[in-house]
Amino acid sequence: MNPSLAPFLARSAAIDCDHPAVKRLAEEVRRPDPLATVRAAYATVRDRYAHSYDIAATAVSVSAADVLKNGHGICFAKAHLLAAVLRACGVPTALCYQKLARDGQSPGATCLHGLNAVWLGKRWHRLDPRGNKPATAAPFDPACERLAYAIDPARGEADHREVYAEPLPGVLAALNGSTTIAALDRNLPADIG
Repeated sequence: MNPSLAPFLARSAAIDCDHPAVKRLAEEVRRPDPLATVRAAYATVRDRYAHSYDIAATAVSVSAADVLKNGHGICFAKAHLLAAVLRACGVPTALCYQKLARDGQSPGATCLHGLNAVWLGKRWHRLDPRGNKPATAAPFDPACERLAYAIDPARGEADHREVYAEPLPGVLAALNGSTTIAALDRNLPADIG
């Protein structure tokens, strides 16, 4: 394994790939072929665990284990779960972000959206476990990147292509500093800065 990929296999407070519940889910989705493992883990996180907004949840999930316990999470938490499960399966997995316009907010308002990238042997391939609705349930296709949201620069949106081994500090501050989803919605970071 390339030593530069080691951070993308590591555990942390949010990407708690050594948590017993995460390890159980990793065993459930693990396949003999790494690509099949990615496909199974992605579909499971995308489809089995609701996006908190879609179900009007109140509890805030931060870590992968939180998503498993609560049964839901916003995009950041679902990305933490997918990263943790795949890292537990030995697949280097990163976090990525997009800046999206906030519909129904003041003009020019934006927020970050969290997603993942997996190492496919020679390159990073982004995938978005947000799911749960036909418009955002992007399929996993290793030949072609399919994300939940198309970026519209005219609306102030941006596609940040950097990969991160750990969640951005602003993301963790928003998640950890919010006691409800309503509070989190007011605390979402506007961009990666």
